[in-house]
Amino acid sequence: MMSIAAFLEGMHAQAFPSFGSERTGAPVVSYCRIDDKEIRMREPILDPDAVIIQDPTLFHSVDVFQGLHQDGFVLINSARPFEELGISEFLETLPESHVCAVGATELAIQHVGRPVPNAALLGGFAAVTGQLKFESVDAAIRKKFAGKIGEGNAAAALAAFEAAKAA
Repeated sequence: MMSIAAFLEGMHAQAFPSFGSERTGAPVVSYCRIDDKEIRMREPILDPDAVIIQDPTLFHSVDVFQGLHQDGFVLINSARPFEELGISEFLETLPESHVCAVGATELAIQHVGRPVPNAALLGGFAAVTGQLKFESVDAAIRKKFAGKIGEGNAAAALAAFEAAKAA
């Protein structure tokens, strides 16, 4: 949906997941490049400008911040304080306004009725980074999901956007 939102703004985008030979239930990494010009690169992103952590239980088993720029952005799917997550020391190295936690799963349950945080995280990403306009995020969600599901995901994204802006 992030790449769709970028396309709607006239940008070029490329999104792809990376699956290892791990068993079912193992962490999955997804990448999205957004640029004003054509993207010719096709390899994984090793030095991201932003990181979205959907599952904060990975903090102590995977280096989710590897390669993140010094002025990068971090969005975490959690309603818990950074101290409780055990990552406050790392986050202190980033600009304070570039780090945000949003309870995206809770927002998805509230608005969609299921624990599907992706749309909410996309709303939070738009707020934290300013890379995408919320209107594009909303349109991408509604393009991907029709009817009641689209409405619920769009509402979760708006709630996350507003929560991230207020943080």
